[in-house]
Amino acid sequence: MNAITAPRTARSVCPHDCPSTCALDVEVIDSHTIGRVRGAKDDPYTAGVICEKVARYAERIHHPNRLTHPLRRVGKKGAGEWQQISWDEAFDEIVARWLEIERTDGPEAIWPYFYAGTMGHVHRDGIERLRHARGYSLQYDTICTGTAWPGFIAGTGKLTGPNPEEMAESDCIVIWGTNAVATQVNVMTHAMKARKTRGAKVVAIDIYQNATMEQADMALVVRPGTDGALAVAVMNILLRDNLADRDYMARYTDFSPELEAHLATRSPEWAAEITGLTVAEIEAFARLVGTTPRTYFRLGYGFTRQRNGGTAMHAALSIAAMTGAWQHIGGGAFHSNSGSWKLDKSLIYGRDLGPGGRELDMSEIGKVLTGDPAALKQGGPVKALFIQNTNPVNIAPEQGLTRAGFAREDLFTVVHEQFMTDTAKMADIVLPATMFLEHNDYYRRGGHTRLLYGPKLVEAPGECRSNFEVVNELLRRLGTDHASMHLTDREMVAETFRRSGFGELDEIEETGFIESPQPVSKAHFADGFAWPDGRYRFEPNWLGVAAQGGYTWVCDPEEMPRFADHWDVTEPANAETPFRLATSPARAFLNSSFSETAGSQKRHPEPAVFIHSADATELGIADGDMVLLGNRRGEVPLKASYFDGMQRGVLIAEGIHPNAAHRNGAGINTLIGSDPVKPFGGAAFHDTTVWVLRG
Repeated sequence: MNAITAPRTARSVCPHDCPSTCALDVEVIDSHTIGRVRGAKDDPYTAGVICEKVARYAERIHHPNRLTHPLRRVGKKGAGEWQQISWDEAFDEIVARWLEIERTDGPEAIWPYFYAGTMGHVHRDGIERLRHARGYSLQYDTICTGTAWPGFIAGTGKLTGPNPEEMAESDCIVIWGTNAVATQVNVMTHAMKARKTRGAKVVAIDIYQNATMEQADMALVVRPGTDGALAVAVMNILLRDNLADRDYMARYTDFSPELEAHLATRSPEWAAEITGLTVAEIEAFARLVGTTPRTYFRLGYGFTRQRNGGTAMHAALSIAAMTGAWQHIGGGAFHSNSGSWKLDKSLIYGRDLGPGGRELDMSEIGKVLTGDPAALKQGGPVKALFIQNTNPVNIAPEQGLTRAGFAREDLFTVVHEQFMTDTAKMADIVLPATMFLEHNDYYRRGGHTRLLYGPKLVEAPGECRSNFEVVNELLRRLGTDHASMHLTDREMVAETFRRSGFGELDEIEETGFIESPQPVSKAHFADGFAWPDGRYRFEPNWLGVAAQGGYTWVCDPEEMPRFADHWDVTEPANAETPFRLATSPARAFLNSSFSETAGSQKRHPEPAVFIHSADATELGIADGDMVLLGNRRGEVPLKASYFDGMQRGVLIAEGIHPNAAHRNGAGINTLIGSDPVKPFGGAAFHDTTVWVLRG
């Protein structure tokens, strides 16, 4: 890269696991250094606003603790004793160990494991080529979307919806199950624009009074896992008070007398007992959405991280079908546009190389590594892991099992990372990885309508190599040849765009994005919903969802509720574990990312848990005391923080701190179960019960 003589502003894209996928203006000081990062003002969704984490990105990319050289473990696993080695030495050892494992245990004993540390498709998904080239175990991606996406598709038949920019044209915006101020700030940009220009009402529904709730005109604090009850009670009122659009339902939905009879039993009084809301609150919400045609439901992930998350998503989504909100610009329901793009990623995935091996559930990594026969699909043990873009020792559920599995001496673990994470600490070989400004990639907006290109802007420090480079080199040394291995990352982006019919990268780079071709009529399902008969399903089509998404059933389909409903299958509170705990996102962390930067550490200095003052007083816990939370999965120490902005019996632990931040070294996900969420798997991060002790 040529030396830069004066600072300039260059366009990029935030790579992190957030629906906004913000367009960025990055100050490039020289060929190795960035300055300020700002939201691109000329991008209609980002609109010049980005979160505080990314605004401080110079803290992260230039952090003194970045990994810059390959390392080999020389002491006991987790002891932190390392020897610097060359890339050739690292590749030689990895390939030799993998070939030996293939010979003795078969290729399925090797499990490439990844997720969303970068959302760039080239550097995130290219790891799949290892599975297809060698027959290594496949990965069933459940940890994030496994509960939410099926619930939406069960109603509409497709994962898409009205452009979120339409919120600026809404008269009511319902932000349900997402603390947008902390996790996707641009939702608030457009919601506040509607309030300012149209007098729109903003409703926030969540389990505690967070920053988004504080900006709402109506804030509904429900008990965790009861969102479905609220939704069906709202539909009960809409039908009772003649606020439902029966003409729309007759033309566009499967509304039936049986459904109406079912909803007649879901009264606001019934829902008040379940949700903890008052009847008056439920009635007021139903009246607002029932009398406001331009109501936009922005449905988040948070309320789906329960064991009834899929049915809760479907129930909340169904309100828009009953009111006919879809008919109006600024109305309808939206969760993700991930189903609207028709990308040809065949070269990135390399499926033409072979079928791959057995499919292991990523949320059950602890069970997999500790030999659970069901989790292993009745096959042999996993003997090697290759990890990119994720930190399972910190973020995976049932952390006690995960840590025990990583501690196995017969498990050969390679981690390709930017920092010495909890997972990297348990590796045999650690490889230094690039960050998004140090390589080329493209990014799809799940929360919006654009595909954006992010070019390489600066050189990486030390000997860092990109995910794409490392996978290519491993494939070469394993004896594989494939067209993808003869391309640079920029060429891979260009070829993917070309195969997808998007045109030439050189031309796309001038604007930095591709606009989704989806017309408004499609986004609003004006020509019918995406099921063969064109009708929205109040009676969810779970079988059709499974077939469409290639999902694996983890229950008998007959167990699922017939209609939109509250499904009482969350982890039960009882005398032994009376508190419901949710591990909600923190404003300055993104899963385990950013926990190493000074700005984030200043905002979240130590692990803490919100506890209602009345609950704390009964337990003899003072504000600021250390407490121990526990259940059958383990124990986690945190600092108690009085907070009355939630219902009694509820605990909120914001953010995922490094395990070592807890005095016993056990992170918050020690308490979270890894049992697959019905119907198709997933992790119930906000659905666990615990006891609380002072000390």
